[in-house]
Amino acid sequence: MQRDRVTGEPGEKDGFRIRMATPDDAGALLAIYTPYVRDTAITFEWDVPGVEDFRARIAHTLERYPYLVAESADGCALGYAYAGPLHARKSYDWAVELSIYVAQDAHGHGVGGALYGTLERLLVAMGVTSVTACIAYPPTTDDPHLTRASVEFHTHLGFEWVGRFHACAYKFDRWYDMVWMEKPVGTRSDRPLPLKTPAQVAGLLDR
Repeated sequence: MQRDRVTGEPGEKDGFRIRMATPDDAGALLAIYTPYVRDTAITFEWDVPGVEDFRARIAHTLERYPYLVAESADGCALGYAYAGPLHARKSYDWAVELSIYVAQDAHGHGVGGALYGTLERLLVAMGVTSVTACIAYPPTTDDPHLTRASVEFHTHLGFEWVGRFHACAYKFDRWYDMVWMEKPVGTRSDRPLPLKTPAQVAGLLDR
């Protein structure tokens, strides 16, 4: 099922589908991620990981959280998004951090909004009550490796800016800020149930 570019509502016009990723997607998703590592400060990772490392990352995420891939009608990966723990301690189980990467030639076709809309729907079904994003932020607007587009993207999707760390990350011989954004989702309870597993909510992808 496709989602529109901002709201996450169904729509077929963009010509792609979203499914749960598997470790076998590692090569295709790493190809999307590589330019972000080499050419941008969107990720603060310095070195491109190997395929086996990336495969292990996907498998590890899927043990607890959804890991989604958007693909074209011919099976080409257009982008991916996944959730991870906000913090390792048990008390944070109902809050997650989101990550998203879209192929360079797939921007502007609703892939990012579709991935986030679908991911949020699955996380709410699991019992998550808060989604957050840790976003690299350039101190100036003329940085060659980073724009402020990610903050604008998250703002459109209902996230609010809640914190900023100044000059806390170093890449490409310069210092970058990092900001946190959050969005409340789901319903909080005085006695929240343990989160469901990705397998338990995967069927929602077919609805």
